[in-house]
Amino acid sequence: MAQDAAANDTTLPATVLVVEDDVLLRMFAVEMIEEAGFRVIEAPDADAAIRVLEARNDIRIIFTDIDMPGSMNGLKLAHAVANRWPPIRIIATSGHFRIGERDLPDGGRFIPKPYRQHQIIGALTEFANPRSAFGGR
Repeated sequence: MAQDAAANDTTLPATVLVVEDDVLLRMFAVEMIEEAGFRVIEAPDADAAIRVLEARNDIRIIFTDIDMPGSMNGLKLAHAVANRWPPIRIIATSGHFRIGERDLPDGGRFIPKPYRQHQIIGALTEFANPRSAFGGR
């Protein structure tokens, strides 16, 4: 019960799951997101991300690479998450693929690599504070 209350407490920083197979890029993303005040969990691929999501209920946003090894890439992960955990927001990135917002689940965002810190933090902040970003919806 306490964990459910923590997941719904908007005064706590949002928890972001970073899914990136490249260790250095993952470390950079984790550090950047933590410095912006978010809590961060990391996973090296979509399979590990699903295991994290099954074990935790405080993940509010996923920041995922699209091109990853394993049973599914980041785009398939985004759709799997949207089907199983619809409140979780998705930010996808790639340096190899260019996808449109329509390729992602509703409300998903694509930011191409190389991304700039302000792009990622801006999207995370918007997703973590939907009232301010979407006029109170």
